[in-house]
Amino acid sequence: MTPMQTRFAAETEPWKTGDHRQRVAAKRRQRMRSLLLNSAMRLMLENSASTPSIDDIISAARVSRGTFYKYFPSSDAIVRELVGKMAEQWVRAADPIVRDHDDPAEHIARGIRLASILTVHQPGVAGILGRHGWAGYHAPNMLEFVRRDIEEGVRRNRFKRMPIALGFNIVAGAAMSAMQSMLDTECREDFSELAAAVALRALGVEESAADAISRSPLHASEALFDGLLAETISDVP
Repeated sequence: MTPMQTRFAAETEPWKTGDHRQRVAAKRRQRMRSLLLNSAMRLMLENSASTPSIDDIISAARVSRGTFYKYFPSSDAIVRELVGKMAEQWVRAADPIVRDHDDPAEHIARGIRLASILTVHQPGVAGILGRHGWAGYHAPNMLEFVRRDIEEGVRRNRFKRMPIALGFNIVAGAAMSAMQSMLDTECREDFSELAAAVALRALGVEESAADAISRSPLHASEALFDGLLAETISDVP
């Protein structure tokens, strides 16, 4: 909108000028939030074992500390939001393949195997999710992703009854073990299948059935997660 158009709108339709200014301000805030998230993500990808400090983030984003505090109260807060977005995108990418079967045991096994594919193709993302998502529970979508399958498996007597937290720890432990081991050049190619089978047996699935489920066809490739990082912050223009 040109200055003349803005002035005319202000004189004839003042509510439209206000709406326009609100939209411009909202986009500006969205861009700044994106800049901060992008900067934190780059730092975490460079060193997934460390949580970036506020000084690290504002230096990478080239903004002031005051600007940072307008959007996030702490470095932990921005990490939680970023990890949550990553986990949400991971679940969104994996869910159609995981849900392509009615058996909750299949869901658990496929989730663990897809985590291994993510690790091979996006080791930086896997490192972040492994440290802050599974272990730190900063990714509620990922927690829900597993919880519903454990509850359904128990309801159907597919899994033995146990506290949901225990079942989650079994699955998370198997997934993290597979993710970490898949980065080892000497790791067995079928390690993710073995990890899935061990998790299913711990949940109460009979051994031969667990082995068969963990080796069932999985129609997925590393390309599944190609756009993961871009989509993580796609809400910002």
